[in-house]
Amino acid sequence: MSTASHPDHSDSEAGYVIAPRRVSFDWHETPLHWIPDEPTATHVINVLHLLLPAGERWFVRVFKEALPLVRDPELLQQVKGFMGQEATHSVQHSHVLDHLAEQDLDTAPYTRHVDFLFEKLLGETPPLNAPIPAQEWLRFRLAVVAAIEQFTAVLGDWVLRAEGLDRADPDAVMLDLLRWHGAEEVEHRAVAFDMYQHCGGTGLPRYARRIEGMVVVAPVMLWLWAWGASYLVRHDPQLAGRLRYSLREHNRAVAKGLLPTWRELGSAIPRYFRRSYHPSQEGSLRRAVAYLASSPAARSAAGAVGRSALGS
Repeated sequence: MSTASHPDHSDSEAGYVIAPRRVSFDWHETPLHWIPDEPTATHVINVLHLLLPAGERWFVRVFKEALPLVRDPELLQQVKGFMGQEATHSVQHSHVLDHLAEQDLDTAPYTRHVDFLFEKLLGETPPLNAPIPAQEWLRFRLAVVAAIEQFTAVLGDWVLRAEGLDRADPDAVMLDLLRWHGAEEVEHRAVAFDMYQHCGGTGLPRYARRIEGMVVVAPVMLWLWAWGASYLVRHDPQLAGRLRYSLREHNRAVAKGLLPTWRELGSAIPRYFRRSYHPSQEGSLRRAVAYLASSPAARSAAGAVGRSALGS
């Protein structure tokens, strides 16, 4: 049974406060192939580290631009919590890129293209001086954020349920990073959507722009992911060119439960197209909060906050 199509109605959304957790991770003992003997699965997941630092910095910039449009105090509080969480995600995934570089896997030739996408093509002004009104350009970028967050919520819920990863005996620190991040994605899964609905106008134009956001995001994400996985496998110094990223190897990892199924990812799109759709239908807030209560990094961050409060 899919938790996406059968949401956990016992989840309590009303009044739930989203706040960043100032986590940290020690990467010194994490091997390059953090899923043992599974380089393809390792690197398909590692694409997250290539995309998220620039992408999540961009989310924060777009939301900061839109903050003056927010008239709902509760939404404003949730949006600020979302921005804090995304800024923390960006920093922590950047540290993984540094760790990959220390293991002779340089990601800069790939990430500079990702930086160009978010900083130039999706920057504050339309590319090539396209004659798009400022309000429409902002609304389009908010729709893009909402569409991306649809996939991050699905991925977040998947990684919290991924028993195949547990069976593969992965590096514990990397698994905690992924599950802490995934839990926070489920936790704030509705914020970008609600922000778009609030700032994106009304009626059919608002709905059409939401669909446009997904129509742009889905193929671009698929392309970036395939390109990123191919780049990482090709430049992996431990593989020394002996392996290439392939659909066959990818599907083998899916069959082992190391990666989400194509159906899990693809079915997120028609759900999003429904006029009545809301992201609170994705995943389980209860599961996310339970993981955050047990995550080593999140528990350590909470302890540090408590010690700081006692000392002040």
